[in-house]
Amino acid sequence: MLPIAFAPSYAHPLPAGHRFPMLKYELLPEQLLREGTVAAADFFVATPPPAADILLVHEDAYYERLRHGQLTRPEERATGFPWSAALFEREITILGGTIEAARRALAHGVAFNIAGGTHHAFRARGEGFCLLNDQAVAAAWLLAHVPAIRQVLIVDLDVHQGNGTAAIFRREPRVFTCSVHGARNYPARKETSDLDLPLPDGTDDASYLQLLAETLPRLLDSVRPDFVFYQAGVDVLATDKLGHLSLTRAGCRRRDELVLGLCHRHQLPVVVCMGGGYSERIIDIVEAHVNTFRVAAELWG
Repeated sequence: MLPIAFAPSYAHPLPAGHRFPMLKYELLPEQLLREGTVAAADFFVATPPPAADILLVHEDAYYERLRHGQLTRPEERATGFPWSAALFEREITILGGTIEAARRALAHGVAFNIAGGTHHAFRARGEGFCLLNDQAVAAAWLLAHVPAIRQVLIVDLDVHQGNGTAAIFRREPRVFTCSVHGARNYPARKETSDLDLPLPDGTDDASYLQLLAETLPRLLDSVRPDFVFYQAGVDVLATDKLGHLSLTRAGCRRRDELVLGLCHRHQLPVVVCMGGGYSERIIDIVEAHVNTFRVAAELWG
């Protein structure tokens, strides 16, 4: 069993200029089913959570303005999306998918949100195509509702720093945030994660994987998490238009093997969100993401 949150409407309300990178949300499940990595029964339809769950992380005034389409023009521009009711529904559905994935990971060891990873959203504002922070909300939900979860680790390997997540949990010792990202990439103004590992442009497989292999085992030993969230962006690829790193598809898969292999060996439940991916060819994006599912299926299948 490899539980995967999916909602066919994820890509629907987006403006035309955003539809190409969002196409992966439709192609990923098709490829996973076609090749037999997962079965149709592995998918569950994401649904919005109660507002009370969202407000574990986000400020009430911001949530209400977002819900009613009352963001200012500068706020809207910062998110990269024009507001619509469909967009708001998409954002809260993503949150519900990650919360439900957390529930299922507790039972099955691993679960995916085929969207998710909206790590640029802060408590009271959105940025960088992120309006609400799904991993932050799900982490707060676990701490509020599951007594066995006392410490959460967020491993963010998207090429862009998880600035919103870092800011949200700056004063929350029960959530440890780790971000490995391009030093000169978005956002220009970085927040302070519990552990930031900024990388120079052009970082290749060998350097990247050595850093992870040296860092992640020590991190598990020091943080001693009960639950892990993994942001598995594939914008680290050399083919990515926005990434500026130089990982191959094989290197990206090895990255997934390192993270998920450690979680599996330590019997740590993990939720994986797909994060960014902006290569010119959609096949490069989809194949790199599918590799993450393949690795999980080999470990937990």
